Amino acid sequence: MAHQNGALEKTLYTNVNLKEIKLAFSQQLVSQMVTALVVLDGNLTIQYLSSSAEAMFSRSLNRLFNQPFLDVFSQCNISAERLMQVLNSGQDFTDTEVVLEFIENQRITVEVTVSVVLFNNENHILLECNQIDKQKQISAEVFQEQQWEAARDLIRGLAHEIKNPLGGLRGAAQLLHKELTTDQQEFTLMIIEQADRLTNLVDRLLGPNQLPVLRSHNVHELLEKVYQLVSMDNSKNIKFVRDYDPSIPDIELDTEKLQQALLNIIGNAIQALPVAGQITLKTRIATNQTINGKQVRLAVKLSIIDNGPGVPAAIQDTIFYPMVSGRADGTGLGLSIAQTLIHQHDGKLVCHSYPGHTEFNILLPLPKRN
Repeated sequence: MAHQNGALEKTLYTNVNLKEIKLAFSQQLVSQMVTALVVLDGNLTIQYLSSSAEAMFSRSLNRLFNQPFLDVFSQCNISAERLMQVLNSGQDFTDTEVVLEFIENQRITVEVTVSVVLFNNENHILLECNQIDKQKQISAEVFQEQQWEAARDLIRGLAHEIKNPLGGLRGAAQLLHKELTTDQQEFTLMIIEQADRLTNLVDRLLGPNQLPVLRSHNVHELLEKVYQLVSMDNSKNIKFVRDYDPSIPDIELDTEKLQQALLNIIGNAIQALPVAGQITLKTRIATNQTINGKQVRLAVKLSIIDNGPGVPAAIQDTIFYPMVSGRADGTGLGLSIAQTLIHQHDGKLVCHSYPGHTEFNILLPLPKRN
């Protein structure tokens, strides 16, 4: 009998321990999950945010408790009707690309699963959100890099094939020019002029050939020089904002080449902006970056941000290709040349754009310190 009582006590003790363990794990795991959890009541007001959700929305539960969920965003792909349908029918759904734009113009893309949960004997809506911006960004950058390199190699091959006969054409026109009378030389001069024009275009398509001469420089001194240059001719009354991180150390760069890249990017922004638009020049240290397929622990991030209409969606994937431009009168060479110049610094140039916000980021790796 004593043995049976001891076994019963042990079983009860084990069950109590399991309940405590289960409760402890339930409380701690929710706060440590990468997936952001949001609970809404029948009025679609926020009743709970997990720690990951607070980090994703950059707002605390204290601030958002009892706030209408959809009022937190200026744009949300999920409608109130669809959320209520889940609550009434009990049938969950998953959307793979939901854009959430906050009132402060912050924008994130998430994968959302919406389902019904029972809490205090009342049905609530559970949103499980996984932010996918980073994965999308990496995939897009890898694709763009591969396509840019393929386009660059194709252009270079074509350009060399064009330059060779152009040189012969120009030489033959020069020889013929000497044999003609003054009245007839008008036509050979036209041939020479057009040959020179095409040669100049081909040279621009080939991009800069000289390797950069790298020396240690303060990146902010370079940005200030660029700022002075673009400010001298500011007929659109563009507002320039400089947001620098003074802790950034000197880095190895070719000031002329990087200045040209920055001027190309800022020049495009100025042309796209309306009168009294805004351009922000921003510097930060970026950690754990992937640059041209290599993991870089520390990098300098130079950002050129404008509040213009944005890059047309149709050309966002090909914006760095030669001859691709969003303007009818554009040559499509400025950004292609900028990409080449930054690649010569072992860096990368990426663009993120939507109406009202276009951001070009230049990432330059910082050397490892001993």
